[in-house]
Amino acid sequence: MSQRARTVTVKLLDKEYTISCPDGAEAELLASADYLDARMREIKSSGKIVGLERIAVMAALNMSHELIKSREQNRQTLEMQLRRLGSKIDRSLDRLDDETAESTPDDNA
Repeated sequence: MSQRARTVTVKLLDKEYTISCPDGAEAELLASADYLDARMREIKSSGKIVGLERIAVMAALNMSHELIKSREQNRQTLEMQLRRLGSKIDRSLDRLDDETAESTPDDNA
């Protein structure tokens, strides 16, 4: 079953683009376009980069860099949480082993 596509018009630096997106994803597309437009306006207002294509490429590079940094931070956070969880499990197992050893009758007695 194929998803139905919708056509959405977005505006980037006052230029309109008609984009096709899956039915139900319009709000996400519009939010993404608003975010991209804001980033492109920031770059344009700096005055360092001229031309729509160059501004768009720079915005894409900046956003890609942010995404990569965010993924790395998320990976590090997840690794730390997994190490903590592993330590908790190890401590719980150690306690369980100690309790089991204390409650088991000594075979040599």
